[in-house]
Amino acid sequence: MVSRTTADYESLAYAGCKAVNEPAFWAGFDRSSGDGFYDYFRQITEYEPKRAAKFCIDHYCWLCINPKEAEDVGLAREVISIIPDFIQCDNVLGIGEIGLNKNSKNELLILEEHIQLAVDHDQMILVHTPHLEDKLKGTKLIVDALNNHSKIDPSKVIIDHVEEHTAKIVLSNGYWAGMTLYPESKVTPNRAIDMLEIFGNENVWLNSACDWGISDPLSVPKAALEMRRRGYDDEYIDDIVYKNPVKFMSQSDKFKLR
Repeated sequence: MVSRTTADYESLAYAGCKAVNEPAFWAGFDRSSGDGFYDYFRQITEYEPKRAAKFCIDHYCWLCINPKEAEDVGLAREVISIIPDFIQCDNVLGIGEIGLNKNSKNELLILEEHIQLAVDHDQMILVHTPHLEDKLKGTKLIVDALNNHSKIDPSKVIIDHVEEHTAKIVLSNGYWAGMTLYPESKVTPNRAIDMLEIFGNENVWLNSACDWGISDPLSVPKAALEMRRRGYDDEYIDDIVYKNPVKFMSQSDKFKLR
């Protein structure tokens, strides 16, 4: 939510939003030092929760160096060394969004080191999968990296930005699947509902992209309206947009809705 105006929090509150879940992500430019990430982690653990609280919304976050900046191994390791200083913050749910951007060797190395960090500190994991033509290969590499770690509990990992050709890979390996509603490079509400009809609603959640591109924090309530138009009842819609994310995040003792 660091890329959004305070008015977006107000709109979310009017739409009935109880909590937001913000992964550490790209700042719109590549940061040049670990100090930049240190200040960013302060922003999402100290300032953003206060901004959200003005509208009775609980703010939770995840920590990492995102895949887009992980090509610089030296910087990535510097950032990873900072993360333990913030893990105990009240609104930190885990490590994320880690993953791959261009499926490079360096990105995979840093992904594995993030996974180890999560294991060492008993943290949940949120994973970013690559965009467009790199998505299938990247998803397979990510699932392999997670499966190769004996201490990973798939029920505590959500692999985000799944699409029609990757959802089955994620779900069949026991991981949660996130469907990101984003008109440019991920899925629209209609596509997401189509995918729910194909793959079912177990271990799946919908999330709104809220970043630097054309995105809409209200994509999830808009998807709920589209479900209602298709004839789905309130119980089914509530499972998708509320109960499923609550079930996943409640695996962290820090997640408590007011």
